Amino acid sequence: MILLTILILIILTSISIYFGYRAYILAGLLADLEEYYNELVDQNTYMYNRIEEAHDNLNRIDSLGAFESDDEAGTTFELLKEVTKNLYDLYNGEKEESK
Repeated sequence: MILLTILILIILTSISIYFGYRAYILAGLLADLEEYYNELVDQNTYMYNRIEEAHDNLNRIDSLGAFESDDEAGTTFELLKEVTKNLYDLYNGEKEESK
């Protein structure tokens, strides 16, 4: 009878140690994922701010009409403006057109 009690105690202790180890490992993985998520949020915020700034600057420059689309500089400006608009729409979410 004592042998059976010792055996059950050893099995329960082993199971407790195993689950404690698994919880420790999973807590470490969760901490790593949280750190990675925070880095992604920071990078996303930085990129959004830079894209928004570039988009606003290009719109301000374009409002002056300094570049004509028929020369090389104007074509390059239009391509840059299109790229920043696409990125701005992607990061900002496309707005539904009003009818």
